[in-house]
This record gives sequence, structure tokens and C-alpha cells, in this order.
Amino acid sequence: MKKTYLVLASALMLGFTACDTARQTQEAGTQATVAETAPTNEGPMPAGPVMEKNGLRVFGFDDSPKFPESQLRLNAPAAGSTVAPGPVAFNYTLSNYELTKMTHMEGGHMANSQKGQHIHNIVDNEPYTAHYETSFTKEIPEGEHVVLSFLSRSYHESLKHPGAYDLRKITVGSPTTRLDFDLQAPHMFYSRPKGEYVGPETEQVMLDFYLVNTTLSPDGNKVRATINGTEFMLDRWLPYIMEGLPMGENTIKLELLDKDGNVVPGPYNSVTRTFTLKPAA
Repeated sequence: MKKTYLVLASALMLGFTACDTARQTQEAGTQATVAETAPTNEGPMPAGPVMEKNGLRVFGFDDSPKFPESQLRLNAPAAGSTVAPGPVAFNYTLSNYELTKMTHMEGGHMANSQKGQHIHNIVDNEPYTAHYETSFTKEIPEGEHVVLSFLSRSYHESLKHPGAYDLRKITVGSPTTRLDFDLQAPHMFYSRPKGEYVGPETEQVMLDFYLVNTTLSPDGNKVRATINGTEFMLDRWLPYIMEGLPMGENTIKLELLDKDGNVVPGPYNSVTRTFTLKPAA
């Protein structure tokens, strides 16, 4: 009888061990799945779904430091003014925002200007120039031009509240043709990515654009971002992180679309740019 009890006890122990081993294996498999679907890098937390296509991951984020009281005003050149060709003098009034200060960022590997917070100055939706003082000169050719200025965090993310930007038309010299640009119409301006990204900067590349006189929503206007031929629909005006980009030249096309999927009329509402990723030296 004692021998029978020992056999039964051994069988029960083996059963418990097998069940426990199976449970641990199942838990380990679940943890691996979670790890595989978690963000690949430390940094901004996704604000909404993470979109994944063709090895690319794109997600918006909204956890950067906010500066709701900051204000930017362009004093010169005045709106609608005419200035001489060549080095055009720009002068801004700035309040509740500190140029050259580093913006706090939680982890991540986004490109970050070591000169700190600055002003993005965009003429005719050409690549911006970054400025760390409220007065500077900039070469602008003869013609009528659209000038967008906005405040930027040190890692080049734009401040998007109404007081943080200035949009105006100016005339340089005596142009013979007129620029057809409606300051009250919906417009999109390209900001980032720009130039070269090296080493850790290539892991998370920020996409940022500037909207004027419009917003985005699932049932309204959207931005179609085509990254190396792969389309992503963006329905919130946020900065976005792009992960999984290949080394070398990358191409991005941005289009401001209406609710029916048509490009909104405007000279800058469809734009294509290239940028380059390089491994660390």
C-alpha cells in the first residue's frame, strides 16, 4: 500500500511540475510579444496609434514641454512692405520664451541643436534657417515673398499655438510679376526632417510641419505623408516620430488634403523633400 501511495504522489508531483513549466513558458511567450510591440527606443510616448508599414513605424507625440504664454512678433520687415534686395534685416519681439535654452527631452535620440531654442524663418516654403537671436539679416532675391516665422524647441519641434508664429508677404526690390498668395486661406509649410542625421540621430527622426488657417481631424483635412513610397495618413496636427528609416537618402512628400482626399489649393500644400541618414563614423 505504501508503495502505491508513493507512486501516486510522484505522479502528482510530476503533473504539477509540468503544469507549472507550461505556465511559465506561456508567460514568457506573452512577455516576448509585448516587448516586440513596445516602442523600439526611449523617447516621446505615442499620442495615439503606432502606424506600421513596410518596416516603418510612425507615431505622433504630445509630451514635449509646453510654452502656452510665449509670443513672437515680427517687427521688420513690416507686412506688405517693400525692402531693397540683398541682406534683408529681420527684427522680432519675443516674450515668455528663452532663445538658446536647451529644451528638456525625455530620453530618445532625436536631433537636438546644441545652440538651444530658436526661431525658424521660412521664405516661400524653402528650407528654414534657424536663428538664435531676435535680429539678423538674410539674403532674399528680388520678388514678392511669403515669410513664415515660428518658435522652435531646441530639437526643432515647432510651437503650434496662435501667438507662436507670424505669417506675412513682403516685396523685395521692384518685381515685374505678382505673387498670388491668400494669407487667409489654408496653408501647410514644411519644417522637418532636414539635412543629415548621423549615428543615434537616425533612430528617431522627427516629422514636423506648420499649419495656418486650418486644422486636422479624422472627418476633415488630413496630411498624407509618403515616406520612401509608403503612405501614412495623419489626422492630428502633432510632431511625428519615424523609425526604421534606411541609411542613405530618404524622400518624404507631404500633401494637405481636404475631407474628400483632394489636395487643398495653395502653393505650398504639396511638397517633396529629401534627407540623409548616415551611420556613426
